[in-house]
Amino acid sequence: MRALVAGAAGFLGSRLCDRLRSDGIEVLGLDNFYTGRRENISHLERDPGFGFFEHDVTRPVEAPITAPLDVIFNMACPSSPRAYHRDPLFTLETNFVGMRNLLELAREHGATILQASTSEVYGDPLVHPQVESYWGNVNCFGVRGCYEEGKRVAETLMLEYARRYGVRIKVVRIFNTYGPRMDPEDGRIIPSFIVQALRGLPITVFGDGSQTRSFCYVDDLVDGLVKMAASDASFTGPVNLGSPAELTVLETASIIKDMTGSASATVFKALPPDDPRRRKPDISLAESKLGWRPRVPFAEGAARTIEYFRGIMGSSSQGSPL
Repeated sequence: MRALVAGAAGFLGSRLCDRLRSDGIEVLGLDNFYTGRRENISHLERDPGFGFFEHDVTRPVEAPITAPLDVIFNMACPSSPRAYHRDPLFTLETNFVGMRNLLELAREHGATILQASTSEVYGDPLVHPQVESYWGNVNCFGVRGCYEEGKRVAETLMLEYARRYGVRIKVVRIFNTYGPRMDPEDGRIIPSFIVQALRGLPITVFGDGSQTRSFCYVDDLVDGLVKMAASDASFTGPVNLGSPAELTVLETASIIKDMTGSASATVFKALPPDDPRRRKPDISLAESKLGWRPRVPFAEGAARTIEYFRGIMGSSSQGSPL
């Protein structure tokens, strides 16, 4: 098999490349390095089964793709608020123009295409836990709209290409995922809490900390992506991939402090606009259709992630932003 991974140098994309190569699948990666990092894929450079080229999916994908593709994974989009707020128009273009370019590529090659959608399509949900049939509560005029609505329209594009051209589509909605290779400066909860705790800085909690998240370890998430790509063609999704273990933000901060042995104080700041109050997936569909359920407990995954951040902080030079 031959796979293309768009967003191959990102946190999730690079881990997906590793998994595909371990399964014996030839991988062609592309990334524009808007948020992806070269060091995430540097260990693959000498692997003859892995190829890479720098490219922005908002431009049509052409050379150097010469051999047929069996599956395309679209992981190409800034996913943290700090990243997608940097250029909201670019975020929208990545989700619409980029998605359409990859769909055209899938159509040309007769390939299955999997879209890494997001739990953000549910917005600040009024249904809990969130099921795939829920239409969501999204503010299209809100500050998160470029990402939330971008991902929603990308799902619609997938459906229309399946209807009009018969493209084989797969849609997964990814809930909060964490693990090694996260960018320490991307602003999401887990890397922010760990880096602040290891530095001895105050741990910043937005709001009163009562809002909830459900954290899925990266290896479990990647396993779900692979299972979805290999599932029967009749099962298109969308399907939720995430952990049903719900934690408050304040509980998460406390766990990270305890695990790092940090004496950091906890400080509270105003909750950003449209920040979801509760986030927990119903994964019944993933269990029944894919035989998938996350296996790594949060304490185990957090320990691995803390060890990763200790390593990159310890190896950074004096005065490094890490």
